[in-house]
Amino acid sequence: MSFRLDGMDEAAVASFCVVPRVVLLDEVSSTMDEAHCLAESGAPNGTVVIANRQLAGRGRFGRRWTSEPGLGLWMTVLRRDVEVTGLDVLSLRIGLRLAAVLDPFSDERVTVKWPNDLLVRRQKLAGILVEARWREAAIEWAAIGIGVNLIAPADQPGAIGLRTGTRRIDLVRAIIGQVAEACMVPGEFADNELMAFSSRDAAAGELLSEPGRGRAAGVTSNGALIVETPAGRELFRRGSLVFASEAG
Repeated sequence: MSFRLDGMDEAAVASFCVVPRVVLLDEVSSTMDEAHCLAESGAPNGTVVIANRQLAGRGRFGRRWTSEPGLGLWMTVLRRDVEVTGLDVLSLRIGLRLAAVLDPFSDERVTVKWPNDLLVRRQKLAGILVEARWREAAIEWAAIGIGVNLIAPADQPGAIGLRTGTRRIDLVRAIIGQVAEACMVPGEFADNELMAFSSRDAAAGELLSEPGRGRAAGVTSNGALIVETPAGRELFRRGSLVFASEAG
């Protein structure tokens, strides 16, 4: 069953956001799953799936993402033009771009937490999940899931929302173009992107308990987290960042 997003139907949202197709679902298990199904059926590049509620929204490693009606924007963007050489840093590249466009909707500056979260005052505002489907050595499509809290869910004490009155339709329009551009950027991080990450690094200089015990020292050009440990500098490509002060 469909729903209206801030009073707009699917055609109106697609026109407002300048995308070929928008699918609005009142309730769904996961917008990621729906996007993959649509891709298999030939949905065009740039298709956007938005749910009013997700019953099984997920983040990395299958973690649950609270996705109740009215509390946030739950969406997946289907892209068929992903630059394969940029895939390893795509989540972070999108995160950097989204942090900048979400700033105007937040009471404080949005920061980036490696590898795929956006924070405000160390509280989780948004998450990004990229799932690619391959045909031999080429990416056939990627589903880019984005969850943004408008209102912090009561069952997530470490979460935060955006400024009161923020409309989901305005978030969609701000986000769509940034996702499309990020997908087409080739290669690893350029110097300007590393500088941008440094300026928004939520963990800069902080003590960590995971993925390694030590002090966060930024990221490499290929998106690896740098941790200064007692044994020396270590690089981490996988895992989750946990602040030492929040471990337990």
